[in-house]
Amino acid sequence: MKKGNINRPKLLILGGTGLVGSTLASYAQKIFDIHLTYCTNLPLSTLSSTKISLPDELSKLENLIVQYDPDVIVHTVSHPSVDWCQENRDLANFLHVNLTENIAKFASKINSTLIYLSTDWVFDGTRNNKYTENDSTNPINHYGVTKLLAEKIVLDYPQNVVLRPAVIYGWHKKSRFTNWIIDTLKEKKYVDPHVDQYATPTLVDDLALAIIKIIENKSSGLFHSTGKSCVNRFEFATQIAEIFNLDTNLIKPVTQSEKPQKAPRPNRTCLDSSKLENLINFNFHDITSGIEFIFEQSQKSNYE
Repeated sequence: MKKGNINRPKLLILGGTGLVGSTLASYAQKIFDIHLTYCTNLPLSTLSSTKISLPDELSKLENLIVQYDPDVIVHTVSHPSVDWCQENRDLANFLHVNLTENIAKFASKINSTLIYLSTDWVFDGTRNNKYTENDSTNPINHYGVTKLLAEKIVLDYPQNVVLRPAVIYGWHKKSRFTNWIIDTLKEKKYVDPHVDQYATPTLVDDLALAIIKIIENKSSGLFHSTGKSCVNRFEFATQIAEIFNLDTNLIKPVTQSEKPQKAPRPNRTCLDSSKLENLINFNFHDITSGIEFIFEQSQKSNYE
């Protein structure tokens, strides 16, 4: 194994100031020699980092990967808006497919493991039971299409890992759904989450800890990496409000037909993560304990 400046495994986090990247860095910094990439927001001051603007600085990224020579690369770079991806397909193709292909090649050159974050939206949402890794994929929006293409590229290299989280949340300024609910309800304003979009939300702290265990176990392959609870957005919002002592009467459920979105959404993409849990001896939070976890964090600090 390659060693960093303090004789620890070397971890490169691409997208190190995002929700997943920064949370992973905060947990992993005591175990790994870490380097981050970022585009706009500055990372934790104690960690080494490189500013890279993509697609313009792809060669800069290749040079960084080769020179830093990490044991593991965690690739979290992605556009968070599914609707944006639906309307900007060429840019989404570059960001999710072409960029990932290049990163996979760079990683292979130096014999590094690549861990890639995909999505539950590689499925069409027509299954009533939870999806397993063996179920057939069939994305219905362009975001899902690009993520599935990236998965196949990453898994062409046997040492690599693809994770499928869903609706990632935490006590963090980039936790989009939870912040929308909490901040709006605190202002005594209405929110209108969908009642017909089901998923298994993932606590970002769980995802970070699972990634560390995957690295330590030298695991490879495709894994679902979500929480245990299959809930719709209205149920998710209601639990947030109840645990944060906010007014649930301000939560008004809507259907997709009542509140359409630019990109089609699958109705039910709940995932079964037992394969990963069993492999690394880990348990993801259910929705209640996950929200309780971020409530406890909210009592200790502001957004990270």
